[in-house]
Amino acid sequence: MNIIETHETIDGLLQEWRPHLGADYLAYRNHVYRVFNLSSRLAACATGEDSEKLGIAAAFHDVGIWLDRTFDYLEPSSRRALGYLAQIGREEWSEGVHQMIEQHHKIRPWRGSERNLVEGFRKADWLDVCLFALPSALERVYLAEVLRTFPRHGFHRLLVSLTLGWSRKHPLDPLPILRW
Repeated sequence: MNIIETHETIDGLLQEWRPHLGADYLAYRNHVYRVFNLSSRLAACATGEDSEKLGIAAAFHDVGIWLDRTFDYLEPSSRRALGYLAQIGREEWSEGVHQMIEQHHKIRPWRGSERNLVEGFRKADWLDVCLFALPSALERVYLAEVLRTFPRHGFHRLLVSLTLGWSRKHPLDPLPILRW
């Protein structure tokens, strides 16, 4: 089925953040790997630089929830990813990684730069967040294998809890992460 079970960059970043992720570590780790595998398949890039860009975006895309302690996490997550790219000397990847993170909750298709990667990533995250219930070009047997390899471990309960907590404090902006 070509499920990618380990990725050096993802694993290194998640280990670095593990103390901040706490009890949510496994839920977030598996979400990151589900999104990485789905987006790799949707964007048809299992190796090379595009795969590494997807891995970095996957690791960083929601991490602002924990590292910046906010549900309005797209900008903080992207800022951290761009800092990481500068640290590793890959600033030329900044636009694509930034757009994958900033647009991953976009409702309508992305028409800007790095369209293949951004759209693959956007569709992968929506597919995972919606419990694989959305229509997809990915085969059901593949989705089942991804989920068997990377079980949810309460990730969706965590999303509901975070959404309700934010909504109580910000009733006029209940989902600041959505993009049209």
